[in-house]
Amino acid sequence: MERLTRFRAGALLSIFAFIMLLYAVKLFDLQIIQTDGNTDNTTLYSTVTTVRASRGSILDRNGKVLVGNRASYDLVFNHFVIKSADNRNEYLYRLLKKCDELNVTHLDHLPVTAQRPFEYTLSDYSTAWQGYFQSYMVDCGWDPDITAPLLIEKMRERYNIPATWTEEEARAVIGLRYEFDLRGVTNLPSYVFISDVSSDNLAALLELNTPGLMVESSTVREYHTTYGAHILGYLGGMDDADWQKYKGQGYSMDAYIGQAGFEEAFEEYLHGIDGQRLDKVTKEGTIVSQAYITGKEPVAGNNVETTIDISLQKVAEDALAERMKEITDPEINTEVSEHNGLDAQGAAVIVMKVKTGEILACASYPSYNLATLNEDWNLITSNELNPFFNRAFGATYAPGSTYKMCTLIAAMENHDKYGKVLYEPGEIIRDTGYFNHDADGFSGFHPTCLYYSSTKGMATHGDLTAQAALRVSCNLFFYELGFRLTIDMLDETAKGLGLGEPTGIELTEKVGWRSNKDSKAASYTGVDAAWNAGDRILTAIGQSENRFTPLQLAVYVSTLANQGTRYKATFLNRVTSSDYRTLVYSNTPEVVSKMNISDTTYQTYVQGMREVVTVLGGTATTCFGGPKDEDGPQWPSKITVCGKTGTAQHSSGGSDHGAFVCFAPMDDPEIAIAIFGEKVAHGSSMVKVAEPILKSYFEMVDASEVYTYENQMS
Repeated sequence: MERLTRFRAGALLSIFAFIMLLYAVKLFDLQIIQTDGNTDNTTLYSTVTTVRASRGSILDRNGKVLVGNRASYDLVFNHFVIKSADNRNEYLYRLLKKCDELNVTHLDHLPVTAQRPFEYTLSDYSTAWQGYFQSYMVDCGWDPDITAPLLIEKMRERYNIPATWTEEEARAVIGLRYEFDLRGVTNLPSYVFISDVSSDNLAALLELNTPGLMVESSTVREYHTTYGAHILGYLGGMDDADWQKYKGQGYSMDAYIGQAGFEEAFEEYLHGIDGQRLDKVTKEGTIVSQAYITGKEPVAGNNVETTIDISLQKVAEDALAERMKEITDPEINTEVSEHNGLDAQGAAVIVMKVKTGEILACASYPSYNLATLNEDWNLITSNELNPFFNRAFGATYAPGSTYKMCTLIAAMENHDKYGKVLYEPGEIIRDTGYFNHDADGFSGFHPTCLYYSSTKGMATHGDLTAQAALRVSCNLFFYELGFRLTIDMLDETAKGLGLGEPTGIELTEKVGWRSNKDSKAASYTGVDAAWNAGDRILTAIGQSENRFTPLQLAVYVSTLANQGTRYKATFLNRVTSSDYRTLVYSNTPEVVSKMNISDTTYQTYVQGMREVVTVLGGTATTCFGGPKDEDGPQWPSKITVCGKTGTAQHSSGGSDHGAFVCFAPMDDPEIAIAIFGEKVAHGSSMVKVAEPILKSYFEMVDASEVYTYENQMS
């Protein structure tokens, strides 16, 4: 929780009226003092206050603000004023008691537990905070190796804490006194006692008239959508690694930074530059003057416009969640097989622009609501499915039969030692039910076709072309291609298509790995680490050591649609100044690699993928309506979809994983979709998720909708 941002519900409008009244009173006090003839005799304290810069907003591709800021108010101590006040311990004691009464939490950095038995908590702090503590100990002339209970005893004596107070009460006040003294021996900014105080609590705490306690205006992140939690991210305090990274960039130690998602990825644009203000305050705590130091005015962060379409994001998340609930509901999922998907767990879907690499939607299931994260924390962390885990980028899976286009390309674009293409266009390969090569290392290795196994050896797919083999996803056909290929041929083709390669996405991602001799050796030891001929055959159907993220599958299917041109995946559209008037950065599509895929090969796998969703027996026709005429189903609005299902075995037990990839339209591809479900039984289980996404996207395109930007550059 320490690294998470200060999430709060929306502020009441009354806070603004209250603050205006508060500052009106302060202004009145200021005017009286300035016109008082005795002002020259008033003791003034000059302090430099760090003024937090407003963080930039995060927008979708149509200018809709997804994450912005709301006004908030912090209670900040002027340490000079409180340290000079009489009865300061009593003031602080009453303040802390009121905080307990209001259930308001505060933060101090004294590295000692708040409750007995007192113990050091230095390991919870960065090396910088540890260094400040050591500086304090040196300044006090104390042995840095004394025990925590002895330290509290010494501090109790140093600060004249009444003997009648409990040790816990003493520790609480000591923590505040420690913060004030730190400001005397370090260059730390003003001590923020409580952040984002509600209007009611602010009024109650200010009524105590604690010397040096002042109100500072601030901002808190505000979420304008309940979707996209995994990609939007959140803010949090810095750990040691963060501090080492940002201390040279003008960040204060107590600054909040992006800890996940866009907040982390685009930190350099969003953060802004904090300002410094010179405050002059009387010993009673009255503000005499405030002025920014020349050249130290705060500069608000830039706004980041992402590639996400929040409308499409909503459709994708809802479709994914609905489908996963259907699969795990025994009243809906009535499949009688042992591994029928009722044990399904997580899932992910990626929607990508084929010709640019832009991510239009990215959903991971289960998800959570950033706006209510604090309230939902216990519920989220107790969920065994781990809603915090972004399966779209962070999980790797065997791709199953979605890999078969890769195998086909490798066979059609490579030649044997005699110069002959390994698979000739239109060549018929007969499905005999089981792999029956007893040569070249395959003796005794007879994996079967799923159709043959499911019919208990009573039926096979018969004679198949490549297109038909993709349509029915015949393993025997691709076993044969794997037999003809070398693992280097498969590996090189998969690499060119983006499998097992970094996507270039701005967020943290796992890369996964391709099935080859090196990946197997890295995964196993002893005899099990040895590569054998059977591994090549299993690789050809997307098994063996193949492990890819759903994002990599989206890049893969986009590259298929582009006939071998692979784009860098991106979430960044452009960056504008805080007032939207100046263009700071504009992203352009970046080609990562180009793979030579002949027109014949391209047409072969595209037609095969088309038959998957249109021709009787295709593994995705159930969702897409099956054949309706010679041109295939007119679904939706005559959108020509090309797809491929994949069922992936795994070692974690239960039902098989399932995947579906597709692109559309066939003749001029615009978008690609990759969907993966954990333990959903088979790839066809996930096809249904694609339907509303495709409809939503092409309905928007057909309508030629002109978006009215919330924030347009002038």
